[in-house]
Amino acid sequence: MTQKPHAVCIPFPAQSHINAMLNLAKLLHHKGFHVTFVNSEYNHNRLLRSHGPSSLDGLPSFRFRTIPDGLPHSDGDTTQDIPALCQSTQKSCLPYFQDLLDKLNEESATLGFPPVSCMVSDGSMTFTLDAAEAIGVPEVLFSPMSACAFMGFMQYRSLVDKGLTPLKDARYLTNGYLDTIIDWIPGMRNIRLKDLPTFIRTTDLDDQMLNFCLVEYARAKRASALVFNTFERLEHEVLDALKAMLPPIYTLGPIHLLVEQLSNNDTRPIRCNLWTEELGCIEWLDSKQPGSVVYVNFGSVTVMSPEQLVEFAWGLANSGQTFLWVIRPDLVVGDKAILPPEFSATTRERSLLASWCPQERVLSHPAVGGFLTHSGWNSTIESIAAGVPVVCWPFFADQQTNCKYSCEEWGIGMEIDGDVKREDVERQVRELMEGESGKEMKRKVMEWKEMAREATRPFGSSFLNLHEVINKVLLSPRRD
Repeated sequence: MTQKPHAVCIPFPAQSHINAMLNLAKLLHHKGFHVTFVNSEYNHNRLLRSHGPSSLDGLPSFRFRTIPDGLPHSDGDTTQDIPALCQSTQKSCLPYFQDLLDKLNEESATLGFPPVSCMVSDGSMTFTLDAAEAIGVPEVLFSPMSACAFMGFMQYRSLVDKGLTPLKDARYLTNGYLDTIIDWIPGMRNIRLKDLPTFIRTTDLDDQMLNFCLVEYARAKRASALVFNTFERLEHEVLDALKAMLPPIYTLGPIHLLVEQLSNNDTRPIRCNLWTEELGCIEWLDSKQPGSVVYVNFGSVTVMSPEQLVEFAWGLANSGQTFLWVIRPDLVVGDKAILPPEFSATTRERSLLASWCPQERVLSHPAVGGFLTHSGWNSTIESIAAGVPVVCWPFFADQQTNCKYSCEEWGIGMEIDGDVKREDVERQVRELMEGESGKEMKRKVMEWKEMAREATRPFGSSFLNLHEVINKVLLSPRRD
């Protein structure tokens, strides 16, 4: 009897990265792989607190393991500092990960589990390439971001070499310099510096995030292949350009639509939300008219000032729209999210506030007609898959690039200026739900929704790419 292939899947330890990787791991498990899913110890403990002590028991062939993230021990329940996490995973996780692989291979000898035969690692955890090479197995890098954002990160070295970053001084953040058009990026048109991932907005050549990205994206060329949670028709120009620069690229998106189609899916109960989901919001949506609710969620990492929170609150209140607003416990910088009492009194009849929710279910609910979002990639691709237009308030990293494409290339969104004003929020939310631009964005996003469904149906491009990356890459023989 031939042994099952054994895939070790390791996401970057942040919520959106874990969600996307878990979907890919479920697809591999369904295709006959034994899966070991590796979380950081910190996030593993958060998950157990959110979902109960037996929630990560998994299945005999889908197991959870942990490694330290390299940061000082903490029992916190908030998103960790991203720059610190990037630096610590890059510098200190490789030995922990190699030890785990050794243990998994020892277990294969003693407990009968299949030995590790391949790896799927987050594109921001490229230290794993050394570990894959050491044990002679193929490794696929999975990018949970858009291809356009990935291309933006790939240009960091050229931007440094051409003297475009670091910035000469802090005035360059506000003097129009970021409007400089970059016309030499393959497959990308009309891109300004401000549309590229934000870590170039530094005056320091030793900036932690700038250097993290320079290292991670240079290493991508060493992967056996790369996988993106996108679909060909959405980003074909950028994908074509990336294919000329990198190992084989496979688009598997929207990946959650492939997971939805699994029959006899015994991994369905396995979830990795770091916050406890409030399922009451689905019942609340059930009581609302089709297309009448604005869903508001700024993701798992975005933070804002108390003043910005108040501007969003009054913008939503004054728009007159019905809304479901997810306010994480750690949404406001260094403070609890406190809304003015008058806001609650004004909107009580037409709003629901939650601390976290099952986002895919919310977006695909018929009552949801628009999405006020930070433009993270999971949120963007899920809104496209659900046919929901967006108002974007990008915070950092790849979100500015996703926002640019949503608004200008795909025609599904409008942007709120970073310096939030309640009048802008009111105007744009109302336009999204009632205006002519909102109707046009809805028409466009429904076209993209149909293309996304087409890509993930049997024999669509994403469906076929999953078979191809498994057969051509993940099942290729070990190189001992």
